[in-house]
Amino acid sequence: MLKVQEIREIIKLIDQSSINEFTYESEGTIVSLKKSGGTRSSQSQAVPVIEPEQKEESQKEEIAPVKAETKREENKEVQEINSNDEQKNDTIEIVSPMVGTFYAAPSPENDPFVTKGTTVENTTVVCIVEAMKLFNEIEAEVTGEIAEILVEDGELVEYGQPLFKVSRN
Repeated sequence: MLKVQEIREIIKLIDQSSINEFTYESEGTIVSLKKSGGTRSSQSQAVPVIEPEQKEESQKEEIAPVKAETKREENKEVQEINSNDEQKNDTIEIVSPMVGTFYAAPSPENDPFVTKGTTVENTTVVCIVEAMKLFNEIEAEVTGEIAEILVEDGELVEYGQPLFKVSRN
């Protein structure tokens, strides 16, 4: 199964290319990405659909595609603003790679993955985002210390929404 980061990279590559449809099959799982419309505009849309092949037809659940809309110009402006803020404050935001429900701990009985002041590395799991009954572990992808937790446990999060602020060491 592909990691969330790998899927994000594939979406970016497809968005930047002239490819309108992409399908990847591995170990009984299909990942299918389609651009809406055949023309390029200021808005683009990537639609990932993940289906296990091993279910029988009568048992298949209908899976709604996740849609992520972005305006390139706005994203560039936000990235420029964020990079300027990051250089001044030496902080980085960990953002949600998808729409879903934020969970700070692996289960309600467990302690949170991270708290304010926790030191994280690139591969440190900082939270879970549940999307379509799939629990996706989100890694920090940066080294530093958690400066701020920006969302509450159980809160719905959007694609690209900041979840944590990390101070670089």
